[in-house]
Amino acid sequence: MTALTSSAFETAIRNPDNPDHLMVIKDVPRRVRIYAGDTLLADSVNAIRVMEIGKTVYDPVIYIPESDLTLRFTPVAKSTFCPIKGDASYVALGGEEVAWVYKSPISMASRLASHFAFWPTKTRQVEGE
Repeated sequence: MTALTSSAFETAIRNPDNPDHLMVIKDVPRRVRIYAGDTLLADSVNAIRVMEIGKTVYDPVIYIPESDLTLRFTPVAKSTFCPIKGDASYVALGGEEVAWVYKSPISMASRLASHFAFWPTKTRQVEGE
């Protein structure tokens, strides 16, 4: 591993059972808005981006603090578990699942607490003005 690669992953959160499964959480330095059609779902200057490598290199995901949501969502009877994030809950808008949230992530992923991530295939994400 080169010095650049090594330092780039210094702050990575790693799965204790699989060190090749890791994520890096970074602040998004610009305003982020999330839309479903023309409906604004979230507007944030406090978003974070998660870059994760696991079974594959996943697309980066933007997470929005719950306080920056502009609508209320309906809980979905579904949950999943990630060994480096914890239990995710899912929410819907108009009966369609649109996002997930880690209400109480495991301690190493505490920055994700009550941040919502939206399915990019079901929403439009605008970064910047």
